[in-house]
Amino acid sequence: MENIKFALDIGTRTVIGIAFTLDEDKIKIVDEEIIEHKKRAMMDGQVHDIQAVSEVAYEVKTRLEERLCTKFDRVSIAAAGRILKTTKVLADLPLKDGQVIDRDFINNLELEALSKAYSQINTEDLEEKFYCVGYSVINYFLNDYLMTNLEGHRGKKASVELLATFLPQSVVDSLYSVIKNIGLEVETMTLEPIAAMNAVIPKEYRLLNLALIDIGAGTSDIAITKDGTVVAYGMVPFAGDEITEAICHHLVVDFNTAEEIKLSLNTNKKTYKYTDILLNTKTVKLSEIKKVIEPTVEKLAELICQKIIELNGKSPNAVFLVGGGSQVVKLPEFISSRLGIPKDRVAVRGIDAIKNVIYSGNKLNGPDCVTPIGIAINSINSPGSFIVVKVNGKEVKLYNSGKQRVSNALHIAGIKPQNLFAKSGKGINIKINGQERRFLGEAAKPSMIFKNGQVTSLLDCIEDGDEIVVNFAVDGRDAEVLLKDVLKEGQMAKVNGVEMGLDYKLSDGDEVEIIELKFNEVKEEDFIYVVVNGEPIKLQNRQEGYIFVDIFNYVDIDINSAKAVRLLLNDRDASFTDRIKDGDRIIIETHQ
Repeated sequence: MENIKFALDIGTRTVIGIAFTLDEDKIKIVDEEIIEHKKRAMMDGQVHDIQAVSEVAYEVKTRLEERLCTKFDRVSIAAAGRILKTTKVLADLPLKDGQVIDRDFINNLELEALSKAYSQINTEDLEEKFYCVGYSVINYFLNDYLMTNLEGHRGKKASVELLATFLPQSVVDSLYSVIKNIGLEVETMTLEPIAAMNAVIPKEYRLLNLALIDIGAGTSDIAITKDGTVVAYGMVPFAGDEITEAICHHLVVDFNTAEEIKLSLNTNKKTYKYTDILLNTKTVKLSEIKKVIEPTVEKLAELICQKIIELNGKSPNAVFLVGGGSQVVKLPEFISSRLGIPKDRVAVRGIDAIKNVIYSGNKLNGPDCVTPIGIAINSINSPGSFIVVKVNGKEVKLYNSGKQRVSNALHIAGIKPQNLFAKSGKGINIKINGQERRFLGEAAKPSMIFKNGQVTSLLDCIEDGDEIVVNFAVDGRDAEVLLKDVLKEGQMAKVNGVEMGLDYKLSDGDEVEIIELKFNEVKEEDFIYVVVNGEPIKLQNRQEGYIFVDIFNYVDIDINSAKAVRLLLNDRDASFTDRIKDGDRIIIETHQ
């Protein structure tokens, strides 16, 4: 049989292999194999004994190859959601007086928070490397007050509370080692919550705020989706085994017997015949077992809902339950009650809810089959497990979550938010003959980010092979004003009561007293007169004459802070180099 693809779900208790082909736009499952681990080689979804896991995975692969008379060389896999690390951080940036918050500022604020999240996760485990697989904004704050949207506001300080999720590289490495041991290469690797989502939640629904809960034996894994992608992950160390243990204690039976009784609760049986550990044969009403496990089920729902609110900040639009533990009675009802959402917005999903899948077997028949089928579906649509981009010529590797942004690549490349966010130079205030005058510092030179030669932003998505170039922001220089810059010809000055030279550098708060010099031997014909903005100006005649720009030495007009300046000479547009003569009418218009 040709063109057969292979997907492998390496779980805590079992390894599930699926062989499938493509039938137009559908996946056709041609065979499946499920084998339990011979010992506890996996714990909470993470490989602990690579050799033992490899042996079971190899057996699954070999059985399928023998039955299908084929050889696999590549396989699609998934990492468990429970091994992800999630951290919550609060970051802030100061605002200048009068600064209006725009989208660029918010982007830098989020990048500052993401950088803080990376630092925090690395501090917790100095020897581990992490891939960021997603982040979501929980809250914005302005001057420590909660805000729904910062854009357009002014204040002293803006803050963001952010939840970021990271995938440890060691987990990826251990899964890759198992695959290498069984003679295969990884075709695609996804996360189990994403695989389950691909199977039971259509893409067009993911713009909604949804929660996907994968309830297994030892843990309940949670994924939150919003704006078309998974933004947060979490785990509750409470799941199906706790319900089984409640039955064990009530009936005094071993774990396997209790597990069988638990599974029978979803059948039409009314009683169950069993043998306890004292070898007593008894019959129990299943209605009695449902009452016994109800407090445990309610506790499971409570813990799941608490984690959802912690990750999402509020109740989601809907909740989807998958995994073997999701079949327990009354769980959807308890979850809807705790979250305050209608009962019909909490649904258990199994193979019957998976579209575009052809399957005629009977092994994959419940919510526990969702993840392996999701891995198969993901392998069709996913371009690869990781993407590689270049940032200023340096290669950067990111986990392909489907929505990696420029900001993630910049952080991994070691670019700090302060390299992208510059400040204008400080201005100074000076009193000149009692009148307050402000001199502005140099404007900051903003950063520029290019993706494949085109201007881009921090929130733009990136793809494998993209090249990113960052021109760093440059702070503006502080205002530098010399005494001669405020004097006109024929003037001298005292600064703070002391006579100073023309090259004296003025400081913020200085008081300048300008003194007009008197020349007794100057005659009237030694002057020319012009009118500037309606005010007569007397200029000493000189051999080289005057041009328009010279006028600014004799008038108190600041064009440096103006957005636009218009020059008129005798009612006609002029330039700075136009010559000035006696009797000219000059108008200087500035627009802020």
